[in-house]
Amino acid sequence: MNKTFVTKMPNHIGAFLKASKCFAAHGINITRVSYNKAVDSHMLFIDAEGTAQQLAEASDELSAIGYLQCDDENRSVVLLEFQLRDEPGSVTAILELISAHSFNISYISSQENGTEFQLFKMGLIVDNPDRINAFIDEAKKLCSVRVIDYNHADKIYDNSFFYNTFVSELSSAMEISHDAKNELMVNTNLAMQILDESGVSPYRTFDSISRFSELLAESRGKNFSPRITSHKITDNTSITLIEPPCGSNTAIISSNGKYLFIDTGYACYKDEMLPIINSIVPDFDKLEKNVFITHADVDHCGLLPIFDHIYASAKSAECLILESKGEDGFREKNPLHKPYIRICKVLTSYGIIEPDKLCIVGSSRNITQPVEQTGFFDFGELHFELYEGKGGHLAGESVLIDFQHHIAFTGDIFINMKDMTAQQAQYNRYAPILMTSVDTDRELCSAERNALFQRLGVGTWQLFGGHGGKKVYTVRPAEL
Repeated sequence: MNKTFVTKMPNHIGAFLKASKCFAAHGINITRVSYNKAVDSHMLFIDAEGTAQQLAEASDELSAIGYLQCDDENRSVVLLEFQLRDEPGSVTAILELISAHSFNISYISSQENGTEFQLFKMGLIVDNPDRINAFIDEAKKLCSVRVIDYNHADKIYDNSFFYNTFVSELSSAMEISHDAKNELMVNTNLAMQILDESGVSPYRTFDSISRFSELLAESRGKNFSPRITSHKITDNTSITLIEPPCGSNTAIISSNGKYLFIDTGYACYKDEMLPIINSIVPDFDKLEKNVFITHADVDHCGLLPIFDHIYASAKSAECLILESKGEDGFREKNPLHKPYIRICKVLTSYGIIEPDKLCIVGSSRNITQPVEQTGFFDFGELHFELYEGKGGHLAGESVLIDFQHHIAFTGDIFINMKDMTAQQAQYNRYAPILMTSVDTDRELCSAERNALFQRLGVGTWQLFGGHGGKKVYTVRPAEL
């Protein structure tokens, strides 16, 4: 089995050697090590492989010598800027005040700028918010004081408690449980290491994760404002499209008095989505709840646990079953995508489903063409041909096409980038940074889109993609 050890190494020669000897003595193989002094001068991440007993014994030994991470949740760094007169001894009064409050200084930076003032930046290690507030009130009597946003500063100004501070701030924004924080920390580090090795600055990685989390948090509660549009298909059939600020669209098909959902968005918006769903679907709580998922990505499957029947391709079902067993899903099997998906699952409170809810649709076979027909799927007045992509975006990706009514649900094989709200466009900027690409195979994904449009016959089509608004697309005879 594998385990990630989050260790806090003493800052002296031979510290890692001592840990390495501990693992070797217990017959444990180290599979990954990550340490970046510029990010955190003490935090070392070690992935190790061994038996459960071996890993437990090593954990006990590392704890005994003080190498395993201590609980520093209540400690953080506050970055302050003091505007001091550029004259001898001007900083003395501030230093005396810091000493009187028993704060440790983790960072100091100052340089004259040709004016009568100098701006002193100081990082103070704090374990009680009330104490720092009292300190700032007293300091303002001596000079002008400004609190700098630690996450969005141009540099990381402290490298002793960075990971703890960073993860605690993400956790408070998204109400993450204590048990999930270590998972978030490990995968934040893994994302940093992968992107750092590909030339992306660690600071850009942490900033992207932070801003991604902020967008998720800012869109909750009263700020959850999806674009909702209704599209009449026949006298007895309509489609309501719900486009949240973050995550995938949710389409609700109403036909002959029955309802089918296409994808579900993020789990963290359950409390916001349910009132909207209840306003669209009368007596939703009492109805048998059916959903079709276009593919098994986190942002499309968040609300699956509330449904009774989940229709999916064989590969999408396989992915969800792997997750239900605690194993890696398809995205997580890709090393470039794994840390982002793990971070996303933690931040959005993603939950697994009961496998017996799954209903496999379409034939199960190896897809050799960019897009292949695998079967049929009927709902109410709609008669869909079911297609599966080769896996350019994600294995198991499905497309539903109704040639009679000129409707297609395309998942993420086609998304309407040109018709996104400002919030949707902002949200969609961060996944490509943190995953290096949202597609498994970008060229194949392009081939799938081309093949999809070539499948459409003459007429005006309504295309409902996984993100963005409905696209109206017309095929003329000369274009075939």
